Amino acid sequence: MSQSLVLLLALAAVASASNVVDLTTENFDNVVTGDKYVFVEFYAPWCGHCKNLAPAYEQVGDAFSSEKDVIIAKVDADSDRELGTRFGVSGFPTLKFFEKSTDASDYNGGRTADDIVNFVNGKAGTRARVKKEASNVVDLDPSNYDAIALNTDKDVLVEFYAPWCGHCKSLAPVYEKVGAAFKGESNCVVAKVDADAHRSLGEKYGVSGFPTLKFFPKNNKDGEDYNEGRSEEDFISFLNKKCGAKRVSGGGLSPEAGLVEELNELAARFMKEEDARDDIIAEATKVADGQEDVKMATYYVKIMEKVKSKGSEFPTTESSRLERMAGKVSDKKADEFAVRRNILSQFA
Repeated sequence: MSQSLVLLLALAAVASASNVVDLTTENFDNVVTGDKYVFVEFYAPWCGHCKNLAPAYEQVGDAFSSEKDVIIAKVDADSDRELGTRFGVSGFPTLKFFEKSTDASDYNGGRTADDIVNFVNGKAGTRARVKKEASNVVDLDPSNYDAIALNTDKDVLVEFYAPWCGHCKSLAPVYEKVGAAFKGESNCVVAKVDADAHRSLGEKYGVSGFPTLKFFPKNNKDGEDYNEGRSEEDFISFLNKKCGAKRVSGGGLSPEAGLVEELNELAARFMKEEDARDDIIAEATKVADGQEDVKMATYYVKIMEKVKSKGSEFPTTESSRLERMAGKVSDKKADEFAVRRNILSQFA
């Protein structure tokens, strides 16, 4: 690579803070010299399809940022019409590939980041991969759809989307937050499927527009239309009701999580009626043994026994201890601590 080309690419990268090189009439022939693989998007700033492609195209640039023989570039062919005319651009975006040549070939493949990266890899012999951010939303495709969405042990909310869909893009950050809220619920799954790439799945469930949301509860794997609101709070409220969960935004548990009303009443009595504590412990033990989550229900009884041996300040001091430890343990343990603190709060 010539020193002048290195300088041109460096200046372009600094100017745009991007791994996609901006090309103009002034630098095009210094970059597309025929000794590298160059993938170029000809776009217009006002073009809706170009705006939809932009995030994926940035991912493509990032994927090839360390490949010396591959350049991912773009041309504003609305302001630089000379280049657009030179390469026969008549619509936006137009994608072209220069395979170690100054002559371009049209790219007519898919427009996801993976589609473009796989195409360039096949031509250049590279092994670049799209760098994807960790997500709490499960990606579904024909290989795993049945095992997850149709699993009768799981309640599953599925978004059928298309990468080019504007409404889907708007929903994406909200949906990601919903996934984060339920990441601690192994049987309450937030998922999505690219129904444009996997049309057979969309057709199977009657998807005719994007995004389409369907809920697949444990007892109905034919699926149910989700017609509630699309705010984070709406989704969380819906899934808490359907999954029997007590989640809040951010993935924590609500103050009601783990509480048993009958045991709450016994806890209040226990703190007030010191002479009846042994009888209350016996009654609480019977109630706890009949609960679905016996382990956490039994924690009411353990607190009662600790209060008897250590005094009435135990619930307060123990709650403070658990709060201090919460940020130093696993998510699963943090959930357990949250439920314990909820129960401890009933011994005020």
